[in-house]
Amino acid sequence: MATTQPIRQSHHIRRLAGYYLQRGQLRNHLLVVMGVGTALRISDLLRVTWDDVYDFYNARVRESFSIKEGKSGKTKIVSLNRRVVAALTLFAAQAARRGRLLMENPLTGRAISRVQAYRIIRAAGEITGIGRVSCHSLRKTFGYHAWKSGVSPAVIVEIYNHSSLAITRQYLGVSQDDQNEVYQKMSDLF
Repeated sequence: MATTQPIRQSHHIRRLAGYYLQRGQLRNHLLVVMGVGTALRISDLLRVTWDDVYDFYNARVRESFSIKEGKSGKTKIVSLNRRVVAALTLFAAQAARRGRLLMENPLTGRAISRVQAYRIIRAAGEITGIGRVSCHSLRKTFGYHAWKSGVSPAVIVEIYNHSSLAITRQYLGVSQDDQNEVYQKMSDLF
């Protein structure tokens, strides 16, 4: 079985997110954007409600929200970046919001299943030519791009709620190309 890899190219992330946006499938667009932008496990992302992320009194998306992670049992605060806020704002104009799940199946009123989330992500990856992409790829993509932009691995460990740097290192999916890039950057030292 192949190991899930992060999406390494920024334009591939934009293409994946844009696929559902162009089709007006705003929930699916939000699934991709929040998957990459929050680093939440899919099981946690599927439990997020409008009450978690939307301030109904002021009619706007919150800057952050708190969630108790299913796997670790730890409560964490998730800051929402501008891309996630934009996707939530766009979807809020269309969705029946109060108290409802973000990733709701409109036929059942319950969250879409993990299998359905996987199908949504996989289909967009295949159709856009990005290749094999899974829900876990989105989580790994967050860490990979955080690391590439200079974020300390120690901070990424905390965001993921991993027990060790070794686990996070596996998530980052450091390739030989990444290593070669570092070697080349060292030529700037002298």
